[in-house]
Amino acid sequence: MARSVRDARLRRVHHLCRVAWLCFPVLLCAQAPDAGLQPDWDIRAILQEMSDHATRLAPVLNQVDAKAWVAKGASETYAAQLQSSRDQARTMAEQAKKLAQNPEKLSTCLELYFRVQAIEQMIGSLAEGIRKYQDAELADTLTSLSAENGANRNRLESYIVNLAAQREQECAVMDQEAQRCRGFLASRPPANSNGGKKK
Repeated sequence: MARSVRDARLRRVHHLCRVAWLCFPVLLCAQAPDAGLQPDWDIRAILQEMSDHATRLAPVLNQVDAKAWVAKGASETYAAQLQSSRDQARTMAEQAKKLAQNPEKLSTCLELYFRVQAIEQMIGSLAEGIRKYQDAELADTLTSLSAENGANRNRLESYIVNLAAQREQECAVMDQEAQRCRGFLASRPPANSNGGKKK
């Protein structure tokens, strides 16, 4: 008899959970504020532009000869920065293109954003070396090209903030519904262990 009572309780729990899950999208739409999250087609276009931009960086970076700067008194760290910039640009192009297929993956969005920041800082340092040890015009070209990504970087930052806020809202709603479900079950009177039969 105890087993049948336990099975009955499990069936009620499963039923309540199914109802809560079906109602969740409606609750989310009703409670979530308008966070200004860009539509998928918009952020996909931004990510594709970022991928194309990273691809355009490669031929300009290939014109830089940091190893030759050492003979002119430059630090050897420039060569390491140059290689890292090339690697980051290549990875950024691939990552942004892949992320465009699933732009709501928050962890990958953050990874791409930090990568963009890193390459911008390295290019800024490289441009100083290029201007001093190689070619001022090439330095201006690289700086100008790097700056072209600024607007898209800001849009990605805004998208990440709004996406994180949406995820927090979703978790809050789910937690609220889970607590309501637990409270409902706790308020239910215990089932009669003898199935309602008098001895």
